[in-house]
Amino acid sequence: MVEPSLVLYGAPYERAVEVLEETLRETGARYALLIDRKGFVLAHKEALWAPKPPPLDTLATLVAGNAAATQALAKLLGEACFQEEVHQGERMGLYVDEAGEHALLVLVFDETAPLGKVKLHGKRAAEALARIAEEALANPPRLALDTEYREGAEALLDDLLRN
Repeated sequence: MVEPSLVLYGAPYERAVEVLEETLRETGARYALLIDRKGFVLAHKEALWAPKPPPLDTLATLVAGNAAATQALAKLLGEACFQEEVHQGERMGLYVDEAGEHALLVLVFDETAPLGKVKLHGKRAAEALARIAEEALANPPRLALDTEYREGAEALLDDLLRN
């Protein structure tokens, strides 16, 4: 089973959501996501005015696959990497930036959000999210099960297994 390469809980998750919220306010984008490079959504926010978002898990998977292909293209052309991608249609656009080695920032915006603002504030957000991701990797959360829970679980297992 494929699992996320990065997991955000507690304070790092809250800080990531704050960065995404601020980025939405600064850019006028509709949706902001932090995803890992395998395509798992780590955190997301949507603008209050935005319509229902597309399926975020599908979006994250496709963006991660596209980012991997883009990195292969960069290496083919002799570049270490392409840090950001921009896709623009008639009404909608997609901005993707590296948030460190393990994550990507994804901003979905419409024609009312100036691309310059999206890129400027997206770059700042990606840098902040990269620091949060590195901190989360350096200090992974530990699940602390209290004594009462552990004793109760042991008792249930003993009853079940008749020990």
